[in-house]
Amino acid sequence: MKAIVTVLGSGTSHGVPMIGCACAVCQSTDPRDRRSRPSIHINVVGGPSILVDTSTDLRQQALANHLARVDAILFTHSHADHIMGLDDVRRFNMMQGGAIPAFADERTAADLRRMFSYVFDPAGEKGGGIPQIALTTVSGPFSIGDVRVQPVPLFHGARPILGYRIGKFAYLTDCNRVPDEAWPLLADLDILVLDALRHNSHPTHFTVAEALGVVERVKPRQTYFTHMCHKLPHAETNASLPAGVELAYDGLVVPIDAGDKWT
Repeated sequence: MKAIVTVLGSGTSHGVPMIGCACAVCQSTDPRDRRSRPSIHINVVGGPSILVDTSTDLRQQALANHLARVDAILFTHSHADHIMGLDDVRRFNMMQGGAIPAFADERTAADLRRMFSYVFDPAGEKGGGIPQIALTTVSGPFSIGDVRVQPVPLFHGARPILGYRIGKFAYLTDCNRVPDEAWPLLADLDILVLDALRHNSHPTHFTVAEALGVVERVKPRQTYFTHMCHKLPHAETNASLPAGVELAYDGLVVPIDAGDKWT
């Protein structure tokens, strides 16, 4: 199966430009230096439309990228920049006429139920519309229609979170460690989208150098770094990266091999 990945957002929780910042990247006229909160969309040809995370900027991302259908949502974790656009899912419910399946690890599912209690325990809610989400807790591979989804365990600081692999594509955002059991799940990748926050160290995100270490071990055909802060100017940073590695940017479109049909 073939699919198209669109990078909806490639920035940090602050986004780029940051509020009140006058640095060169925040003031840049290069549209690739404008980074909304992190999310991707996977459109499987003849198959499902899959959203990874409901970022704070989901509405604007959907408008900018003409996103009109979501058949499933994959959550990586429950930090605000990855979930606070959840209420905008109700527009897709209205257009599609039903609930949308969503998948998350146990902690993220519990956080979603708590933080969006009006969605998951709507008794007494009136008016305004409520997103319809059918939330499933995952602990291993699962399918969305004919598409096999492989969760990839990661660490975001001390917190376990999930990346996802579909076919020969993997999306690993918000991480600073790949545990031993995850490396075999990343074998034989064509495309890797990987966290690379900045050059100097951070307690919960890969630096550029650390991310390049992951690339060297995984050896995908092509890597795109994501979740970049305002300390990585797009053109200048790209010029310093090795062949086969680039910064992602909002609106980047990448064809992928989504694997064989799930049987």
